[in-house]
Amino acid sequence: MDLFHGGAKAGIIGDPHAPDKEAVLRAFARALANEVPAEYVFGLDMGLTEHDAAIFVDELGDRGAAVGLPRALGGLPYDELGVTGYGVAEATDAAAAAISLPITGARVALQGFGAVGRAAAERLVELGAVITAVSTAAGAIVDQDGIDVPRLVALRREFGDACVLQYGGALDPSAALTTDAQILIPAAREDVIDKDLATSTTARLVVEGANMPTTPAALEILHARGVTVVPDFIANAGGVIAAAHSMDARYSPFTVDPEHVFAMISTKMRQNTLTIVNEARNRHLTTHAAAQRLSRERVRAAMMLRGQIPPEGGDHR
Repeated sequence: MDLFHGGAKAGIIGDPHAPDKEAVLRAFARALANEVPAEYVFGLDMGLTEHDAAIFVDELGDRGAAVGLPRALGGLPYDELGVTGYGVAEATDAAAAAISLPITGARVALQGFGAVGRAAAERLVELGAVITAVSTAAGAIVDQDGIDVPRLVALRREFGDACVLQYGGALDPSAALTTDAQILIPAAREDVIDKDLATSTTARLVVEGANMPTTPAALEILHARGVTVVPDFIANAGGVIAAAHSMDARYSPFTVDPEHVFAMISTKMRQNTLTIVNEARNRHLTTHAAAQRLSRERVRAAMMLRGQIPPEGGDHR
């Protein structure tokens, strides 16, 4: 993504809906007080909200302790804004164009309708796609004529995962993955596309909105079948780009303009998606292999510039 800051992960094993969640978060913040914010900054992922980012900041008494703060605290609430899902949709549009699949009228199946899936669906409809299948943990709805996304979004706000039941005609959650679609977007859980689904899917394009939703064996099968896959660390990087803006503005008295963030996400997501799809095609690699190879080349170039490894054929002094 050409973002010049590092990355790390930390997590808590627990129930994000438990009544003692705030106490757990405050204890976690205190445990990392020596590292935050000098070496590590809290961000939002599964089970965390903008309010939780505010709790981290309050506990440590430092505005730089977290990104993704509520707007009222001067932050960029990127989960609320749906920046990750927006980026997934932008990557989908770019990849579809690269394989000569018009996005207008394209049938899209979405597995998952949380923050990522919802925002992706809304943006894809704006781009002209037709959402024909959506699933949550409660079930799936399939309509080849197109799902009423604004209605489903409204139901999601009121009923959560049960929105698909309230919408009507709910099927087993797996139906969203197996339905006839040109574009498949797994945006919830890992390992949902296995070798059997990779063999049978009608999709020409798979965009990994979730982390690691496709097994290694399935990736090879999809590649052999000519199905283009946009890797998760490319497709769902919209949140990372938004977090970078938040990192830069943590101590600023001015709020970040969301429109500027969305424009940056669109530009970077489209550029990186096209780069990876073309790189994979030119080198006869899977898109994952092409993306990882390009990443290693960029990291190696940076290390050489800093003198951490010698240039080829040179001495390291």
